[in-house]
Amino acid sequence: MHRPGRLLRTAALLELGTMAVLLSNLATFHLQAVASAVGPLHGCAYLIVLIATVREPHADRTTVALSAVPGIGGLLARRRLAANRPPARPPVGRM
Repeated sequence: MHRPGRLLRTAALLELGTMAVLLSNLATFHLQAVASAVGPLHGCAYLIVLIATVREPHADRTTVALSAVPGIGGLLARRRLAANRPPARPPVGRM
């Protein structure tokens, strides 16, 4: 079974976490310091998710498009990559 890389997993979780912080800050206190600190981190995580998805060997166009969804795109791409594993090859051996 093909498992997506650690970079994609870490960046996807970081992207989701920073999105949650940004949205909760927007809904509650709307502190500029939080937005200034977490916003660039979220942007970097978003870009890393896109790059890491494109670099996966079995990523198709749909997987890359899913990774572009802000917040949960990385997790959606990871799920699709794990589900779209390459077909199993028969074992090579002596007869």
